[in-house]
Amino acid sequence: MTTVTRRNVLKGGAAVVGGMAGILATGRAPAYAQATTVHWLRWTDFVPASDQLLRNEIAREGEKALGIKLNIETINANDIQARVTSAIQSGSGPDVVCVLNNWGQLYGESVADVSDLAEALGKSQGGFYETSRAVANDGKKWIAVPWCIVGLQIAYRKSWFAEIGYTDGKFPQTWEEYREAGKKLKAKGRPIGQTLGHTFGDAPAFAYPYLWSWGGKEVEADGKTVVLNSPATVESVKFMVAFWKDAHDEGGLAWDDSNNNRAFLSGTCSATLNGASIYIEALRKPDTYKTEAGGQLKDDILHAALPKGPGGQFSYHVPFSNLLMGYSKNQDAAKKFLGWIHSKDVYDKWFVSQKGFSVGPTTDWEKHKLWGDDPIMLPYKQAARTGRFAGYQGPSTRKAAEVVTKYIIIDMYAKAVQGMPAEDAVKWAEAELKKVYV
Repeated sequence: MTTVTRRNVLKGGAAVVGGMAGILATGRAPAYAQATTVHWLRWTDFVPASDQLLRNEIAREGEKALGIKLNIETINANDIQARVTSAIQSGSGPDVVCVLNNWGQLYGESVADVSDLAEALGKSQGGFYETSRAVANDGKKWIAVPWCIVGLQIAYRKSWFAEIGYTDGKFPQTWEEYREAGKKLKAKGRPIGQTLGHTFGDAPAFAYPYLWSWGGKEVEADGKTVVLNSPATVESVKFMVAFWKDAHDEGGLAWDDSNNNRAFLSGTCSATLNGASIYIEALRKPDTYKTEAGGQLKDDILHAALPKGPGGQFSYHVPFSNLLMGYSKNQDAAKKFLGWIHSKDVYDKWFVSQKGFSVGPTTDWEKHKLWGDDPIMLPYKQAARTGRFAGYQGPSTRKAAEVVTKYIIIDMYAKAVQGMPAEDAVKWAEAELKKVYV
């Protein structure tokens, strides 16, 4: 993966004009010449029905409402950063790019100012979650339009946890309890499945809250003073080494964000931190995914938050934001498109297709009737309210984004479980952070 720095990011274009409040309210916008095409690059969704909806019904409706053609290109999320960097350097590429985490902070000089659109969206839909604001606003302006947040919860096998004493939907509340539960399950050939690999979602969404829960953090509130090398961080690493050996599928070091889905659905792991895609897939194919007793797997899945540690209980949910690229020759049309697709009537269709896998970037979507459809999904409803983000205790800046991109926190734990002494792993990670922050 290419690391983006100030040296290899080109400066982008100026802001374009708006009038976004009216678009958000009505879902209608002025028509454009039929030749105008807006190219939207985004990840290949873990909910295939949502990609199909965008490519078909919503693309057709957008052409009718706006007079533009929508070219939707989907790629593996882990490949998006390299693609954006290449486009910025060449000065050509997609008009709009849907990025995740705080990656947008890396490209702040190369995108159009979308403050008018974002402010209108937040005002009209109940206000943004702090996570959405943290990753899409650089403190002076909106560099991206928040699109959604994928909530992360532990999916676990209800019956397997009941066998070791966690009945009635109960789940381990502390890391110590989770380790002991995982040890018993691993002895039965049912380990916890977790990645410590270079992948965009499950790895940082596990490693960062785990660090915080022990009292560790990257930097002080000034966003400059690196304080990773603390007794709390060292203890978190020592515990992780034993936790990994006792309770985890040790092959998880090489997993991406799809390996754990496959492991869970095939019955080779008992629990894994994930979006709701595992459960949604089991719902989609109830006769394909079965328990060892022959029942439908969907009926044996529950969701729980990450356990708490000595420093508290935290979460990290994955935000997505749309960048309007500064090099785009279609900025006005692209901005009108973004206003249109975020309008409630249009966005509602995509939101429903997600079945709770993603929540909206604003709080109004907690009120949606969808949340009354399936109680198994309720842990995701307000998950975004509890999220911290990378860079804590400081702001989630460009530097914090670079740390995420380099997988420094994840690698600290990965190096330790592979044999590096805990103190040395923490010293290594602190040195890497100082290269970024100092």
